[in-house]
Amino acid sequence: MKNQPVLGLTMGDPAGIGPEICLRALHDASVLEQCIPVLFGDVGVLERLKSSPAFSSKSNGDSCRVVSLAEFDKISEIAKPLIVDCGAVDSKKIQPGKISAAAGHAGYVYIERAIAASLAGKTRGVITGPIHKEALNLAGVKFPGQTEIFTALTGAKRTCMMLCSDKLTVSMATTHIGYHEVPKKLSVERVLNVIELTADAMRRMLQREPRLGVCGLNPHAGEHGLFGNREEEKFVEPAVAEARRKGIDASGPLVPDAAFTLNVRKKFDAIVTLYHDQGHIPFKMLAFDTGVNVTLGLPIIRTSVDHGTAFDIAWQGKADPTSLFSATQLAVRLSQDKNQNSEASGSGQKKRKSKILNPV
Repeated sequence: MKNQPVLGLTMGDPAGIGPEICLRALHDASVLEQCIPVLFGDVGVLERLKSSPAFSSKSNGDSCRVVSLAEFDKISEIAKPLIVDCGAVDSKKIQPGKISAAAGHAGYVYIERAIAASLAGKTRGVITGPIHKEALNLAGVKFPGQTEIFTALTGAKRTCMMLCSDKLTVSMATTHIGYHEVPKKLSVERVLNVIELTADAMRRMLQREPRLGVCGLNPHAGEHGLFGNREEEKFVEPAVAEARRKGIDASGPLVPDAAFTLNVRKKFDAIVTLYHDQGHIPFKMLAFDTGVNVTLGLPIIRTSVDHGTAFDIAWQGKADPTSLFSATQLAVRLSQDKNQNSEASGSGQKKRKSKILNPV
């Protein structure tokens, strides 16, 4: 592939499967044909992993050039894959499969450095490995997840999480909060923002106006106030009406327990959900190994695996890198839109519009 984009890749929590799947990506022919990966991690962790019995037989290909953060800052042009040694953790302190503040701190540093490189124009976007939210919290990092980290560190004004695959695409109005907090976080403005962000992303991928469904919050979508506190009438119905007034083909509120049945979901190109598990559960049932997480509304590209740190199989040579490869493929496609503007953000930089994978 000519004009391969340079893409940042974060190693994720070093005690999880992130280091393994990132090493696979650095030596995978399909990845290297599409892009030039720059891995932000710790070389000590990678060397320790490569020397372990479970992984040594899987190592192949030439070694990537390793540079320090100071050396990376001085590089003006990136033509080959790199490993940026962030020096964020002593590899001897990492216990595979164990939650720790040290691992949480390291995972955050990798994200922070990768975002900085993309904002500076050294990479065209960031593909993130899995982090552990409890480890982040132990390290004093109070963001509940990577979507929130990217929103804050890029200065984006409005963002949302989207999960996409060839079987289902969903976006979320709220993400990493408790169920009891969801109604308090909903508003007409927030639901409308997510509808608009989702419509924009789908429109650019499909090259036509998308069909969007919007879920209700309560059982039976509230049954006209019988269940819940009329959240559908207060937030969803007005947001859908305003979206339709703006020319978006949106329908809702959908009854949540029926929205993801085949006959219903095939009517829509994407479905807007109101809380984390409302979208994640059906999505992971259909596309656990192949799904990609995308943050919409950022001034930079950000895609991610749609799975966790998998501590139960960490450093055992069992991790499946398919989701990371899919996230890389999507980031490459998104990078081809570099000359277009994305949703407004507070960074003041030139922004990119988004595409997503083919929905049902």
